[in-house]
Amino acid sequence: MARAPGPSAAPLGSFLRDFPAPLGPGEPLPWSSAGSGALSRAEVPGALAERARSLLGGRGVSPLLAASLIHAAVDEVLQTDLTEFKLQNVETEGEGDEERFTLLDGESLQRCFFNKLRDICSEWHKQLPSLRPLERFLLVSIHAIRNTRRKMEDRHVLLPEFNQLFGLSDDVDRAYFAVFDGHGGVDAANYSATHLHVNVGLHEEIVKNPAEALKCSFQKTDEMFLFKAKREKLRSGTTGVSALIVGNKLHIAWLGDSQVMLVQQGKAVTLMEPHKPEREDERARIETLGGCVTYMDCWRVNGTLAVSRAIGDICQKPYISGDADGDSFELTGSEDYLLLACDGFFDAIKPYEVVDLVLEHLMQTKGEGLKAAERLVAAAKENGSSDNITVLVVFLRHPQDILADCLRDPKSLGADDDAQSSPFNFLGCKPAATQ
Repeated sequence: MARAPGPSAAPLGSFLRDFPAPLGPGEPLPWSSAGSGALSRAEVPGALAERARSLLGGRGVSPLLAASLIHAAVDEVLQTDLTEFKLQNVETEGEGDEERFTLLDGESLQRCFFNKLRDICSEWHKQLPSLRPLERFLLVSIHAIRNTRRKMEDRHVLLPEFNQLFGLSDDVDRAYFAVFDGHGGVDAANYSATHLHVNVGLHEEIVKNPAEALKCSFQKTDEMFLFKAKREKLRSGTTGVSALIVGNKLHIAWLGDSQVMLVQQGKAVTLMEPHKPEREDERARIETLGGCVTYMDCWRVNGTLAVSRAIGDICQKPYISGDADGDSFELTGSEDYLLLACDGFFDAIKPYEVVDLVLEHLMQTKGEGLKAAERLVAAAKENGSSDNITVLVVFLRHPQDILADCLRDPKSLGADDDAQSSPFNFLGCKPAATQ
């Protein structure tokens, strides 16, 4: 799709009027005090970036400009001597962890960060530097509902400005998307939505081997959250699925039963197999470790969780593994859209039905794709899903072009046996070829 328009510096004037002077010692932070306690060294960039994203976004600063500002401010903080914020050292397992797991005074550190962010906003308001634009604009449709559950434990991340947030200056486009489905509380899902993409962006292999960076960052995020869970007595966990688009490559990684699928030329393409206890390899792994897989309304690990891999779940480690699976695929330009969703969606909607529903929506809206996810969520609820539902659709081609191609020659798209009940008789499902 076409290049996105450049950002305006005008919202920075409003920001500076709201905050005309730096914060002094002891002055309240300009964001919620929740999460302003102790931070490990590894948590610093993610925690600071998340605070600034909410603050800037709420004041009309464009995502592109916000990402660039956040990168500049976080980079300045990370280049300073953080020992002045040190609270204490904690005992850790293994060697080489002392610096990574040193606890810092989160409130003082965030106050320092805000002042650096404010200074940069002041400089850029006077003279906005040349910012790297988004070379490709991707239309994204997102919809999430609590449904009949008491709490909403899903989280999602959209980051088309991946390069800008991490200061990547090569000529390769990158965009990151993720869905997290929490259980036993929202802490693990919140944590993953804050830190996983930061671990990816700061990974030493992000440029040369992005697939490895994405996959390894799940394990690092799991380790970080387990450290937090141990000191704060947290018991929650989260499944997760992430997609990183790097030029003409799609890299995916996942833990648990949140899933990603691709639609290419009107056909649903299977990209992954979710981690469920009943999978033969997962069951063997769990039993080898001394755990068990039992059936109690569904297959469960040690009679509790219905997924076999996740971030968190400290009481079920190592049976609930934090080691992600991943895969990579070549993008040829014929792909229609990418869909990421939690099990609350995929337990109710089959892949070929996704294609039906999106096409039906595009026909009804004359090619407007912005509310496609809303239609998919509604369909999952209509089909009996009572769980939290999150659906994220990333259009890789313009929705009007997708609709035009489908209407031009529907028979050329083919069908399979699963699609016979479809109101459109040209929809099918096929496995993807791994690159």
